[in-house]
Amino acid sequence: MFKFMRSIVSGVARRFRSRAVLELENLALRHQLHVLLANRPGRPRLFTIDRLLWVWLYRTWPRCLDTMVLVKPATVVQWHRQGFRLFWRWRSRSGRPSVDREVRDLIRQMNAVNPLWGAPRIHGELLKLGIEISQATVAKYMLRRPGTPSPTWRSFLRNKAAGIAAIDMFVVASASFRLLCTDHPGPRSQEDCAI
Repeated sequence: MFKFMRSIVSGVARRFRSRAVLELENLALRHQLHVLLANRPGRPRLFTIDRLLWVWLYRTWPRCLDTMVLVKPATVVQWHRQGFRLFWRWRSRSGRPSVDREVRDLIRQMNAVNPLWGAPRIHGELLKLGIEISQATVAKYMLRRPGTPSPTWRSFLRNKAAGIAAIDMFVVASASFRLLCTDHPGPRSQEDCAI
């Protein structure tokens, strides 16, 4: 009884669907039937053309995942993502466009004449001249200047040793809450400490 009611409801629902949706659903079901009949018993074997058809169906009509019987819907979504990655890998195979030699020479010349300018400033000046280029590309073609290494602690101490005064003083509270200070071996009383 339940199957009969279900078939009646699905029949009525089909009357209100568009013709294109019905044709796509029919195509999906017929293709699955064809794959099942074409293969020997056991696990059905899908070819690349089958996968391409399912990816196209998913792109055209995403509800095709409801009619899936042969493969999991997540598999079709995975095929779609793989195709998307392959398409963009093919599309970007040429890489970034090369920068003209004149622009590269201009970047290096601006950097040599103005050593305090960084990539943002040179990029801004190039944009004012009407040269469309990214800031990362400007930084790539700037001159490399060997930086002076920062001084070490040893050189700092050697240079500043005459002006450094070091005091080693500790203040300790005793059990009777008197302050004892030590700046040499042996504690002194609070009166001796000039704090």
